[in-house]
Parts: sequence; structure tokens; C-alpha cells
Amino acid sequence: MRPWRATPPYTGRMFKPRRFQYCPTCGAPCEYRVPADDNRERATCTACGEIHYENPINVVGTLPIWNDQVLLCKRAIEPRYGLWTLPAGFLELGESAAEGAARETQEEAGAQIELQNLYTLLNVTTVGQVHLFYRARLLSTRFDPGPETLEARLFSEAEIPWDQLAFRTVRETLTRFFEDRHLNRPFALHSADIR
Repeated sequence: MRPWRATPPYTGRMFKPRRFQYCPTCGAPCEYRVPADDNRERATCTACGEIHYENPINVVGTLPIWNDQVLLCKRAIEPRYGLWTLPAGFLELGESAAEGAARETQEEAGAQIELQNLYTLLNVTTVGQVHLFYRARLLSTRFDPGPETLEARLFSEAEIPWDQLAFRTVRETLTRFFEDRHLNRPFALHSADIR
């Protein structure tokens, strides 16, 4: 069994997206500086003084299962056009992580699912993202992929296109799932840092 490894410990390197050039409140230029009572640089308006925080983006999706197969989607968009992924995407404002995961599965695969427990929580600190995958039971093998997907289909473990997976978080989730199945372990939450 391959151990579930985190990457080397945090080295002090911070993700610095620097998204704010202008203040969304008043339109004046922003500067990055450490505000009083803080410990890192923040986008600070040079006119009104408003501080703008940049936080990680949540990516939510599912690991849809039908008997001994999993559903993968072939990407019709960049990044990673033409590679395989689990149905997932950015969490929208006003929805829970579970609601977002179910929505993304419907949008990308046109799959009908019964959402189950949160399965993997993966911190991708180098790009400022947290990926959350829920296990999901497929209710049907009929799929109607949306415009972001070239093809949606089921794969057994032996058929998984491991060298054509779009993202490391997808590989980690699939690897953990098949290891859990082989060892007949309960499907508990797994987490890791990917740098």
C-alpha cells in the first residue's frame, strides 16, 4: 500500500496572487503592505484605506461510483484540454460545498447521483486552492455531458487512463479510493497537502 504522504513541511513561502491592482470600493490604486495588527502583506487602498483579503479558492467535485467503476470526464476546456478528470469545479457564492459538488457533477457529466460523504480534502497551496471530493453513488449510467466535457464514461480500475489524468488531486482521490476498496477499509475522510 502506498502511504498517504503530505509534501515536505511548509518552508515559509507564501502564495502571493496579487490580484488587486485597484480598489473595488473606490477605484484608487492598491499597494501591498502589512497592515497594523497583521502578519502578511494585504492589498490596501492608497485612497480609502480599505484592506482587501485574498483567500484560497474552493474546488468541489465528486467521485461518482457505479459498482466497481468510477465516472470520469474528458475536459473540453483549458487548462488540461482533452485529459480526464472527476467532475468538479469552483464553488459558487450562496451554495454549500456539497451543493456545489452535486451541481458540478450535473453540469459536467449530466449524471444523476446520490451524494455521500466527503472523501478527500486536498490543499493545493501553490495555486491557492482547496479541493474537496465527495463520494457519490450513480443512480443511472445515462450521462449527458455539458459544454465543458468532451466525453463522460465509466472506468474500472484497470481501465483508468492514469497517464492522461488532468490533475494530481484527481489521481490522489482515485488512488485512495481503489486502495480503500482493495483493503476493504471504510470510506473515511482523507486529507493531504499537494505542493
